[in-house]
Formats: sequence, C-alpha cells, structure tokens
Amino acid sequence: MKNPAPADRSALQNCCGIVLAAGEGTRLRHYIQQLRGKCLPKQYVNFVGKRSMLEHTFDRAEKLIPRNRLFTVVSRDHLDFPEVRRQLATRPPGTVIPQPSNKDTGPGLLLPLIRLCRHHPGSIVAVFPSDHFVLEEDLFMHYVRKACRAVGREPDRVVLLGVEPSAPEPEYGYILPGDEQNLLAWPGIRRVSRFIEKPQEAAALDLIRAGGLWHTFVMAFSADTLLDLARRYAPVLVRSFEPIWEAAGEAEERRLVEEIYREIEPLNFSKDFLEIISLREPSRLFVLPVRGVTWSDWGSERRVVQYTGAAEGMSESDLGTEKFVTKH
Repeated sequence: MKNPAPADRSALQNCCGIVLAAGEGTRLRHYIQQLRGKCLPKQYVNFVGKRSMLEHTFDRAEKLIPRNRLFTVVSRDHLDFPEVRRQLATRPPGTVIPQPSNKDTGPGLLLPLIRLCRHHPGSIVAVFPSDHFVLEEDLFMHYVRKACRAVGREPDRVVLLGVEPSAPEPEYGYILPGDEQNLLAWPGIRRVSRFIEKPQEAAALDLIRAGGLWHTFVMAFSADTLLDLARRYAPVLVRSFEPIWEAAGEAEERRLVEEIYREIEPLNFSKDFLEIISLREPSRLFVLPVRGVTWSDWGSERRVVQYTGAAEGMSESDLGTEKFVTKH
C-alpha cells in the first residue's frame, strides 16, 4: 500500500468518530430476555466472545480514531443498567452523550456531532452503529480509512460504506450505485443512484444482480459539510439544536438538551435526510463498495442465531479473524 499523501495524512489526523448506541433494540427484547433472564438493549449484550457489541465497536473504531475523539450517544435510560455503566465507565470524559429520549437517528447523530464540533472543529467524521457484527475488522477499517481519506480530499462529499451482499436479505436497506466516478483518485467509489429500504426477497435478488449493496450506515463526512446539508434539508431540527452551541458548561447543556428533546419530532437520518439529498443533490453522495468482509446488522433473532451458531466453540482470539466462516 502506498504511503498516504499529505492531504490524506491530515484528514486521518483530524478524524473523529460517532458511535450510535441509543437504540432500544425492541425486536430482540424477548430473545435477550430468554438468553440472559433480563432485558438489556442489544448493543450492551455479549453475543459472541467476552465483549458486548458496543465494546467490539469501540475496539474496531479505535483502530483508526483516538479514544478521546470517539463520541458515543446513548439513551439516558440505558444508564440505569449496571452493565451499561460498566461498559462506559472507562470512556474519556466528555465523550459519552446521553439523550433524554430516542428520537431516531437524525437527532441521535446531530447531538454528538455538535459536541464533537465544539471540541474538534473542522474534523472528518466517521459514524459507527453499535449493533453490527464485523468479522474481518482490519479489512473493514481499511475501507473506513479509505472513505475518510477520500472526504479529506473532497470535503463537500459524503461517502457511505456499502457491503457486497452474500444473499438477498429482505430486512436490510440497499444502496444502488450509479456510474463509477474517478472521485478523488479512488477507483471504485460510486455515485449513489438511490436507496431501497427492505425490499421483498425477489426484489432484493434483482438489486444484487444490478450491483446493489447493503447499506451499513457507516459513513464518512466533513463535519462542516454535514451541518451545512442539515441546515438545508433538516432546518427545523438544526434550529432546535442551535442553543446548545452557546451553552455555558455541562449543566446548562444538559438543561437545554432536556428542553429540546421535549419539543423535537423524530427524524430518520436515512429516509428523511440522505434519501432527500440523493434526489436533490446527487453529486454529494457516494458509496464505497466493501468486499471480502463478513458483516451483519443484528436486528433480528434469526441473524444473531445464524452467526453465533457458527461461532460456537471458537476462542476469543479467533473472533475478528478469517477463521470464522458463516453459513448463508
């Protein structure tokens, strides 16, 4: 691999991350109740190995991003669980951001982004959901690094990671790539043609044949660019969050966040934001196809059982290596 150019090195040095861990995981509550004897949001559960999904996400993200630049949004109610407090206890001060209630992924991403921008203005940001299983972590983070370097060269673009499907999965969202672009001298990065959410199995198979990719919600962008796009396409939400910029101290910020969350409406970042941008400013959204990586969004019992069943008998050191082979 060639040494990165100066612009690439600068982008990586200024890279921050956001871990999305505020979801409730309602579809897995019954399964987790059976598995553990009590309820716990799925991202805090050890399904594979000795680490929870959130802890796996931290370890994966920190292959690229320093701990003090990795911000995590959680639900305040999650902090009632001893397991959650334990998993978050060693995070650097100021990097865990509780939100009063779950208003979907739009507010869940914007709230930590504002905190991030106050401490690290001008950053390149990578976003990581906390409920994903990734086997080949080094290879996956190579793609994340590539996306961050691409955004560093062309900061007005948003680069999404799309995994090459292994089967027609009807519960996933898909990205259909457009024409290949010679974007930032990175071969393979494609313009986003459109998003397709949870197609029927036959339609999913057609999408795969047409080059469709699983939408991972992992992405890289310039913080300034994302905020500028949000002001245009989610102006009500951005205006609601503006008082946080002027908050004098953490106590004032907590009070403002509490007031804001009582008033704001839910906003889904993919459906209500990215899909609109893909229609109105298609030159802003690109997708980087991810190949050779075993990836799964653990939103259903079926997928958890599929992957954990294949991992039975493996040691902790085997996880995260190519020794793990799933059955599709």
